Amino acid sequence: MDLSPTQSTRQLTVRAAIAGMLLGGFMSLSNLYVSLKTGWSMGVSITAGILAFAIFSLLLKARIVKKEFGMLENNAMQSVASAAGYMTGGGTVAAIPALMMITGQSMGGWQMFFWITAIAMLGVIMAIPMKQQMINVEQLRFPTGIAAAETLRALHDHTGENKKAQYLTWAGAAGAFVGFFRDAHARWIPFNLPEKFTFPGTLAGRPLADFTIAVEGSLIMIGAGAIMGFRAAWSMLLGAFINYGGLAPWLYEQGIIDSKLGYKNIVAWSVWFGSSMILTSGLLAFAFQWKTVVRAVKSVGSAFGIETDKLSIAEVPMSWFFIGVAIFAPIVVFLEWYLFGIKIWMGALSVIMSFFIAIVACRATGETDTTPTGALGKMTQITFGALDVGNVTTNLMTANVTAGVGLHAADLLTDLKSGYLLNADPKQQFWAQFLGVMAGSVFVVPAYHLLIPTADLLGSDKWPAPGAQTWKGVAELLAKGFNTLHPTAQWAIVAGGLLGILIVLIEHFYPKSKKYMPSATGFGLAFTMPAYNSIAMFLGAAIALFLEKKKPELAEKTIVPVSAGFIAGESLMGIFVAILVVLGILAA
Repeated sequence: MDLSPTQSTRQLTVRAAIAGMLLGGFMSLSNLYVSLKTGWSMGVSITAGILAFAIFSLLLKARIVKKEFGMLENNAMQSVASAAGYMTGGGTVAAIPALMMITGQSMGGWQMFFWITAIAMLGVIMAIPMKQQMINVEQLRFPTGIAAAETLRALHDHTGENKKAQYLTWAGAAGAFVGFFRDAHARWIPFNLPEKFTFPGTLAGRPLADFTIAVEGSLIMIGAGAIMGFRAAWSMLLGAFINYGGLAPWLYEQGIIDSKLGYKNIVAWSVWFGSSMILTSGLLAFAFQWKTVVRAVKSVGSAFGIETDKLSIAEVPMSWFFIGVAIFAPIVVFLEWYLFGIKIWMGALSVIMSFFIAIVACRATGETDTTPTGALGKMTQITFGALDVGNVTTNLMTANVTAGVGLHAADLLTDLKSGYLLNADPKQQFWAQFLGVMAGSVFVVPAYHLLIPTADLLGSDKWPAPGAQTWKGVAELLAKGFNTLHPTAQWAIVAGGLLGILIVLIEHFYPKSKKYMPSATGFGLAFTMPAYNSIAMFLGAAIALFLEKKKPELAEKTIVPVSAGFIAGESLMGIFVAILVVLGILAA
């Protein structure tokens, strides 16, 4: 089979666009659901490619479609799906819920739609000069992009890798089964699965479940743990053990945390340690990458001087970048002023900052496959915390702009790496990404309001929103100052910050010790989410590690598609059950 397609091969066809918008839209719901529960978001491109291949293979066998779904069609579909699936990056799992928790007010549907869409569109535009320099010229790896391209080659070469689609389908069915029989309540449903599996025993005279020490009746966390890797997972388990098994019982006995206990009351204290640790470790790790920052700024600057004849004739013209910025930058600034009362000059500054943050985010992703939007967003929060003292709205939503633009640019550049390796047309991918942004917004905004109709649900056991907890904690700290916190919480900020710095210093100067050190991000994140999430994720990572050691070939074929199936099936069923509750078919 010829795997060297030309630019004339069918790519962004109508069916590829529709499939990408639907698959990416549904996967954006999955990412929304999972992120509000765990603070993590899951990959989209590879899962969408496998699903599209399986669907169109079935349609071809049934003679519903006449032509095989080609590899470059699938790649274009991935571009649409990727942009749609990552629409949670526009703030719906971080800045927006953080603002809702602080103000107690929900954000209107149309306001949210235009807000997250404008940020994502600007991120797509920002990817243009980054793509030409970092992919065409410097050949940065973008590991997930390489993996997505290799997956498409394997699927469309009929080498047997299409069994991944079967694994994903069966796992999705299992996830949907668990989600339905746990969350759906009605007389005609024969049984319900437990929401939590509790452990016997007590701490400080209270059941372990009061300290969130249990195992959630969910396959999502198992799948998330299997994908995230063992180091992050055991770091989270360690953090959960220290926080919920040690600190929380002691704080309860001292009368420092609310006697009602539960996640919401415990995290009101522990979020300060976790946020501080995530912030200092992220900023210090970022500082150690100063050479990368300098290279990034210089390299993108040189991209504007690249002559047209040095690039493929199909390359996205640099003029599109200037036109796009001229259109979307004023829209973003206007929305900052109109929706949040942010001063025009501050909005303009946030857009300027977003360009440089996008540069660093794209290069970091290209070199390490990790997008440091958390640390980059905190940099913006600190900047505007000083410029507009005490204004949490300015603090959060300017950071929403810079982090959102950086995340979308980096994620989409990863997708363009796949297209580059497959000799796809980047212009078609560019337009595919715009279609995906629109589709993702159409799916995410109604789903967000369906799941979170009122602000008081955020920070609860059902919707812990750990990512938003971190943003909220930093915003409140910058607005109110240290003196408003309980003295133990103040010490927690210092201790968390110092521990985050210490871990990064040890990793930097003694890199061989890294495999023995906990992940600062994973350890800190455990202080912002319930213990049952960390426990389930650790179980998933332990299972994946066992398979990788004992059955490496089986692990390579099953871990990602099965985990993705668990996550997609259960989270989509969660959305479906919520719709049935609204329609009155199921009980709340």
